[in-house]
Amino acid sequence: MAFHFNNPTNLIFGRGTRMELGRQKMPGRKALLLLSNGNSTKVNGSFDCVTQQLTEAGVAYTVFRKIMENPRKEVVMEGAAFAREQGCDFILALGGGAVLDASKAIAAMATNPGDLWDYVSGGTGKGKPLVNPGLPIVTIPTSSGTGSEINCWGVISNLDTHEKIGFGAPGLVPVLSIVDPELMKTVPPQYTAYQGFDALFHNTEVMISNGVNIISETIALSAIERIAKYLPLAVKNGEDLEAREHVAYGSTIAGIAMQLTSTTAQHAMEHAMSTYHPNLPHGAGLIMISKAFSEFFIEKHACDGQFIKMARAMGIPEADKPEDFITALVKLQKDCGVDDLRMSDYGFAPDESMRLAVNARETMGGLFLANPCEMTDEECADIFEKSYR
Repeated sequence: MAFHFNNPTNLIFGRGTRMELGRQKMPGRKALLLLSNGNSTKVNGSFDCVTQQLTEAGVAYTVFRKIMENPRKEVVMEGAAFAREQGCDFILALGGGAVLDASKAIAAMATNPGDLWDYVSGGTGKGKPLVNPGLPIVTIPTSSGTGSEINCWGVISNLDTHEKIGFGAPGLVPVLSIVDPELMKTVPPQYTAYQGFDALFHNTEVMISNGVNIISETIALSAIERIAKYLPLAVKNGEDLEAREHVAYGSTIAGIAMQLTSTTAQHAMEHAMSTYHPNLPHGAGLIMISKAFSEFFIEKHACDGQFIKMARAMGIPEADKPEDFITALVKLQKDCGVDDLRMSDYGFAPDESMRLAVNARETMGGLFLANPCEMTDEECADIFEKSYR
């Protein structure tokens, strides 16, 4: 029953809400408009919409358009230096999960000395506390996946050390977030699926975490039910706004659930995968290991009741055994066209399993502590081996 929740974000959710940006109180006078290195914000119209509203509201901005999938430390440091040089006093992150994640690290390093890895906990990070508050952050997601539009966390890669680690601090929670499903219509089907499964697994991991509580379970189940029902529809037809809206809800709710309860080693394991193979989309990596990961805990009978609850939420109302969750998971992956992903297609080799397992624990060992039962390095490596094809 016990939980601790504090989120100061002003969340504005729903179709058309992007048009409300200009009426909101901005946390500064000049924004660093943070974008990906692609052209999605031009395609979906969000860039023109946001810049017009900022101009009408009398807020200056300068653009930093360099964030890639699996954002990297050196780009974070470049963005932070650019924000200082341009005199930006807040960040407006417009884009997918990588942009939202990077905004936390750039906001912190724009106002703090040294290197990002001085403040990262885990791996080779020094784990120092931030000296100064970060720049205020406004988020406008254009995809549904990370949930980082509403929490203080982001995942950053350090390719020099083969580390991909979550970074954050309570003061980096966005002050304003506008979640408009209409901005997500142009996300391609494959990435809609990858991102949707990322959101799903945030919630399923909260459900099996040993820190789950009454409120995180309640909202996670709500999100799981909507993602399972509506993600296949969003993949099939990106213009289906009802489907987009429900999946966006599931993603944003996951951002809240993760503030209440940690995710588990599944995310640490995928971070190891994509730090060695940066071309691997995060959601795709999660999908690849998800079946074997869940089966590990089912075989241990670590949290049978939680798997049954999730199976019921995912469309098997008569579920009465934990294996029913696997049935629902496999069906959802097939319905979304992602049931045939192969690690070998992204350059993985069969003998990498132990290296990945050790990296996962060394960089994000805290997530292993959230597992519902112990998982050794050998058992972790076995999950990678069972997932390989």
